[in-house]
Amino acid sequence: MKNIQEDIKTGNFKQAYLLYGEEAYLKQQYKHNLIKALNPDGDTMNFSHYEGKGTDVKQLIDLCETMPFFAERRVILLEDTGFFKNKCDELADYMKALPDYLCMVFAESEVDKRSRMYKAVKNCGRIAEFVRQDEKTLMRWAAGLLGKEGKKITQKDMELLLTKTGVDMGNLRMELEKLITYTGERDVVTGADIEAVCTTQTQNKIFDMVRAVTEKNQKRALDLYYDLLTLKEPPMRILFLLAKQFRQLLLTKKYMREELPQTEIASRLGIPSFVVRNIASCARSYTEQELEQAVEDFVDAEEAVKTGRLQDVMSVELLIIRYSSARG
Repeated sequence: MKNIQEDIKTGNFKQAYLLYGEEAYLKQQYKHNLIKALNPDGDTMNFSHYEGKGTDVKQLIDLCETMPFFAERRVILLEDTGFFKNKCDELADYMKALPDYLCMVFAESEVDKRSRMYKAVKNCGRIAEFVRQDEKTLMRWAAGLLGKEGKKITQKDMELLLTKTGVDMGNLRMELEKLITYTGERDVVTGADIEAVCTTQTQNKIFDMVRAVTEKNQKRALDLYYDLLTLKEPPMRILFLLAKQFRQLLLTKKYMREELPQTEIASRLGIPSFVVRNIASCARSYTEQELEQAVEDFVDAEEAVKTGRLQDVMSVELLIIRYSSARG
């Protein structure tokens, strides 16, 4: 990423760039900045944009061979073409000797590092992978955005914000903009502000539901489930996320028994470390055996739905009732 920033700063561009990875917001930002630097005047005659897996390779190569019209370079942006996942030997061969005037920018969701296209871009250009940012980076970034607007937030409330938004930077940015507007002239963003205006992501609603289950608060757990159904969340997706949460409870329980530090547990689970505290709190409500049984029950419920033995809405409801019932 630093290399791309340096290219934009100096104006010394490579002939090909590949931007990929899970962090869509950063990928879009770099794509936008790169295209703006390559084509600062918005020249439509020498700029082309292809999107989707139906891109015609022969037509693309013909365009690449067309010299720019009264301009220094021809810029081609290609998005989600699938060229880096499926075979695209013709284009990979062509990229061994690209014309000096040509610059190609690929922005892809799926990339196989073993593909010929990946190696072709690596040989003639730059590759940047945009991964999910860790919690400290996200907190610094979010605090910086608030700071530019003259606003502050405590560590505790920043954690609350991330539990609602998740770690997607695009979603976090939108929620920050809502908070900035909502707080107006006030210079401190509070937990009450976050609760008032921020949208809780589905996965985090699921965790709220799991917490209600572990606290044996059956009414709240079911209310949250019905809320998710009202929001048109498919029952099978809710079941998948519920099963994922219980697997995390089980793994956290085992890691705690092994006395692993919180940061190590977070790394193994691929979640922010402050989330581990919440999961650990829920995990204490169960024995390992109970959690192992729960994970098995979720697998059985999915199988029952797929084979038609149980209706999807009912299958999740029964699991919530079972695991939120007070022990006798």
